[in-house]
Parts: sequence; C-alpha cells; structure tokens
Amino acid sequence: MTASIDLRVWRQFLAVAEELHFGRAATRLHMTQPPVTQAIAQLEKAIGVRLFDRTRRSVALTPAGAALVPEVRDLLARAQALPARARAAAAGEVGRVRLAFVSTIGFERLPAWVREFRALCPAVALELVEATGDVQLEALARGEIDAGLVLHSPGAAPAGLACLAVATEPLVLAVPTQHPLARVKQLELEAVLAEPLVAFPRRILPSVHDAILALYHGVGRVPEVAQEAIQMQTIVNLVSGGLGVAWVPESVTQFRRAGVVYRTAAEFAALPGRRRAALALPGCETSLVWPAASDNPALARFVDFVRERGLAQ
Repeated sequence: MTASIDLRVWRQFLAVAEELHFGRAATRLHMTQPPVTQAIAQLEKAIGVRLFDRTRRSVALTPAGAALVPEVRDLLARAQALPARARAAAAGEVGRVRLAFVSTIGFERLPAWVREFRALCPAVALELVEATGDVQLEALARGEIDAGLVLHSPGAAPAGLACLAVATEPLVLAVPTQHPLARVKQLELEAVLAEPLVAFPRRILPSVHDAILALYHGVGRVPEVAQEAIQMQTIVNLVSGGLGVAWVPESVTQFRRAGVVYRTAAEFAALPGRRRAALALPGCETSLVWPAASDNPALARFVDFVRERGLAQ
C-alpha cells in the first residue's frame, strides 16, 4: 500500500512540472535545489512511477507526470480553500437545511423566502418537502428534517421545540359557487353550521380542528362531516364538487379553484345580542419549529433570515 504523501511534496512536484527546471523550482519554493531533487525522487519511489525524464541539459514530464499536473493543481486549490470553507460552514454560509412546510405557507410566502435565501446564501442547500404537521413532528423526532413550518391555533405551537411565529391569518369559509350561501349578502352562522362540512382530520391540525369544533359547540351544534381530506387543495376541490362547505386558512384563497367562492368574517351577520357586525371566527398561525438543541449553523442562519422578516400578517 502506498503511504500518504505530504501536500508539500505535491507543491514541489507542481513547481518542477511548471518550471521544468529544478533550480528555478527551488527558487520559486524559497528552497535550495538538493531538497527538491530528493523530494521528487522519493515521490517517484513512493508511487512507483517515473514522473520526469531528466538529462544534464533538460527536464521533461513523462506521460504519467503530465497526467498528474491538473489533478495536483486541483488538489492544492481545494486544500487552500479548506480554511475559508470551514469558517463559512461555522457561520452557516454553507451546508444543508431540510425544511418541511404546510401547503398554506407555500402559496405565497415560502417561494419568496426561498428565492431571497438562495440569493443570500447560495452555498446552503435548501431541501424542501411538503408535509402535514403530524408528519413533520414525526420527522423532526427521527432527525429526518431540520425544521418545519407548521400550522396551529394562535399560541398553540407544538411543545418541546424552538418556535418562531411567522404568519397569522383568519379562517374563511369555502362555499360551492352554485350554493345559495355563495350569493346571499349576509351569512347567518346558524345556516352555515347546518351545512355538511368538508374537514381535515384532527391528527394533522389538532388545535385548529378543536377551534372549529368549538365554533359549532358554542351555538349548540355538532358538525356534520361529509368528508375528510388531508391536503387543503383537496378540501377545496371537494367543496367545488358540492360535497359541503369548509373552513380554511385565508391563504388558501390564493388557490384559485373554479367552482368555489370564499366568504370572510365580515360577511357574516352579528350573533343575536351582539353589536359588532363582523363575527369572530377562529384564526390560525404558522410557525417555524426546530429542535432547540440543533447544532446546524446553516439552520441557525435560516432561522435568523426568517426572523428578520418579522411576523407576516
């Protein structure tokens, strides 16, 4: 087995290969000639290949020596770059961030963040995967992702993780275009809550699911769930197909699906005995979550990047 060869020897080889003169190579290396001549001889012995043809008047590269020149140049350049790369990695300027996200943040904000972050830190690989909150929490626990953008009720972020709120928004009502509720000027809450509901399972958004359920229970009703679906786009598609109405985050209105209209809290009539015209519908919040003990500098850089943008309303 060939012993490892010191980088200094490769520098000496490259100097001789480029100068094709042992004396000039030694001067370039700030050395005397004998140590350079001896180092090249030992290198050839170590690898078992003659690298130079020598005569009293000239030095020339052998085919094997010529083949090594570009490889050695690359080796030395990469070795020289290692300290800067280490400093960049420690500063979070290079590395990898595996980021999961819910679809609602992906409609508008996430694409802008990805574009800006890649311009700021082009050497950080940002790996994106769309996943519901329950899947993200499991992936975080297994170390399969570095961070997640999850949806939850305001103030109800998943426990046991570092958390940064990045967006808040109300829920809106998705209604089939042909349904009478799509055309009426003012919505009555009782009439809306009597409609079949297209909903997401509690396991993927427990706090938001419970807030919607509380809206029904607050007026003495139990929702008639016509169909459950996991993805918000699927829920909207089912509403378009006439299966029922759905409560969705306002950001979902960016998903322009024919056959669906969205009604906001301002379009509901006040509850009996209340003066305010707008009904207080449940809201939701999106947070960036990650393990507090993470030692990934690139993740820390991404968290700072998101924090600098503040809470988007």
